[in-house]
Amino acid sequence: MGEILFLAHRVPWPPNRGDKIRSHHFLQKLMDCAPVHVACFADDENEKQVGWDRKAELASCEIVVRNKPKWRAGIEALASGKPVSLVSFESAQISAYVAQLISNRPIECIFIFSGQMAQFIPADYRGRVVMDFADVDSAKFESYADEGSGPMVWINRREGHLLRAFEKKVAERADYSLFVSEAEAHLFRQRSGLSGEQVKAVGNGIDLDFYGSRDVAPDVSEKSGPLILFTGQMDYQPNVQAVESFSTAVMPDILARFPDAQFAIVGRAPSEKVLQLDGKNGTIVTGAVDDIRSWIMAADLVVAPLRIARGIQNKILEAMAMAKPVVASACAAEGIEATDGEHFLIAQSVAEEARLVCDLLADPERAGQLGEQARILIHSHYSWETQLADLPGLCGLQNSLIAEAVA
Repeated sequence: MGEILFLAHRVPWPPNRGDKIRSHHFLQKLMDCAPVHVACFADDENEKQVGWDRKAELASCEIVVRNKPKWRAGIEALASGKPVSLVSFESAQISAYVAQLISNRPIECIFIFSGQMAQFIPADYRGRVVMDFADVDSAKFESYADEGSGPMVWINRREGHLLRAFEKKVAERADYSLFVSEAEAHLFRQRSGLSGEQVKAVGNGIDLDFYGSRDVAPDVSEKSGPLILFTGQMDYQPNVQAVESFSTAVMPDILARFPDAQFAIVGRAPSEKVLQLDGKNGTIVTGAVDDIRSWIMAADLVVAPLRIARGIQNKILEAMAMAKPVVASACAAEGIEATDGEHFLIAQSVAEEARLVCDLLADPERAGQLGEQARILIHSHYSWETQLADLPGLCGLQNSLIAEAVA
């Protein structure tokens, strides 16, 4: 049986943030089909040392701590004409590991998770390449430029332009390019000119055993009134922008109707901008918590008021899996195969966010019905097993499995 090289921009375990949740489940699916070698980056030495009960099953593993300062990556990117995103992830160590592995092992497929890692595909490699972009990153940086001001407009516009060309070049080399939703795949087809055969949607799933548990006790230690919840990695720019907007522009209108309402921001690594929201307009900033499910259980509803969003928001799927009503912005809801008004509510403006949240808080029966319909949808359509059913075939593994079974 041939072997797989799995390249990821972050250690794909534990599955404790959006990108790592996706890479973790992709990796496990491939490990169930063939020997897998992993090369990836860690943010620091602690992350590099984090254990995983299936790590010993890997054929080999190379983890490199990424410690290049952002300022240095920026200077090198300007000098080289490359995107900062690529320069930040350059590594002679990973390049050497990949070259040696391909020379000595029967690597039939290189699976790349996140565009930054595509730079490690050897120019002379002739095997199968499957590229999981997940989101159209170049479009994200273009959105940053459109929303920004000052020097960051030029920086983000440059990044978007260079990444767009790089993404197209990588996709032309790959056998398949994967995206987290049909909306992202369609956008990429339009931007790259590539066909539907080469560009496919492979969605995110939910760990239904984890998020489907009814044995989790709600965390009510901070609750004094209706609880509105936002979850996520809180140093990620779109999340920071979302909670700033909701706390300052939406919560005052909610508090006018529900004076004891609270807005809880729950997630690791809150930035200074996020921390400054704590205590204002009914806002609570918790930082990392032991079990995010206890906060979801305690919430009256969950919001996803993102102003810039790409792909599928796991925070929405997780809340829906736990039967919580969700109010999402239009861009945050994009890519989720659910019906507005039946499985969640989509707000087209800041004012509508406040109105929809207040309507649900005023009608607990309607909120409960919305949450239950959401739970049924997620449990029937969003398991990882369902979402990743086609992955082995895309990586060329089905024929190998059939041949092995016959032998």
